Amino acid sequence: MSAISVGQAVVLGAVEGVTEFLPVSSTGHLKITEGLMGIQVDDPAVVGFSAVIQVGAIAAVLVYFFKDIVRIVSAWGRGLANRDERYHHDYKFAWWVIYATIPIVAVGLAAKPLIEGPLASLWVVAGSLIVGSAVMWAADQMGRHKRGEDDTSFKDAMLVGSSQILALLFPGFSRSGATMSTALILDLDRIAATRLSFFLGIPALTGAGLYELKDALGTGVGAAPLAVGTVVSFVVAYASIAWLLKFVAKHSFNAFVVYRIVVGVLLFGLLATGALSS
Repeated sequence: MSAISVGQAVVLGAVEGVTEFLPVSSTGHLKITEGLMGIQVDDPAVVGFSAVIQVGAIAAVLVYFFKDIVRIVSAWGRGLANRDERYHHDYKFAWWVIYATIPIVAVGLAAKPLIEGPLASLWVVAGSLIVGSAVMWAADQMGRHKRGEDDTSFKDAMLVGSSQILALLFPGFSRSGATMSTALILDLDRIAATRLSFFLGIPALTGAGLYELKDALGTGVGAAPLAVGTVVSFVVAYASIAWLLKFVAKHSFNAFVVYRIVVGVLLFGLLATGALSS
């Protein structure tokens, strides 16, 4: 029997699609949803399923930013072939994304037993939601929002890319929340911070999904739930990306901060009363 049914896959795919790029923690929301549905959150098959359906969300980014990605990859290719093209910002940005992915890959491989074990607890999720909210609020207040996407540097990419480690180790902190907060502290404006978060997430999340594929297929999740969850994740994530870029152009991140605190407090309450198992 599959560890996750097709119906559950639809729900989890929708949750993943809505939350992957919003700074509210997709991992945290997936674990909460799995717990409420009686799914064992630390089951290797379930962990693998969660990673694989992220590929649907990443596919949404690839489609949404297709022209930008083609432009950046083309500039990278031209730069590899022609030294004169290497001054172009897009060429350098492509290398920055590659370099900025190395820290999270190294930590992900080294800390895999912890990530899939003790750190997978819903207690950790609840605490990380609240702590991450404080970081996000502070970053939004501290940032001067004066630098655009064309003003990003190698230092920006490395610091923002490395901040993904927080979300990797502490589910509930939020990968997008960590990256956006770091970018805001570096004085990028909200749109630049959001777009940089998207681009830096592509290799990290795609790699995680492909790496976990063998576990998802080999330990109790069938092909049908995987396919359904991934497709639903793609459709919902595409809509979420479009909405988020419009939202951050005119609003602060305060709504997300309040939402995260409410969810974190409610989760602590459910765990403390035994209504939800960690």
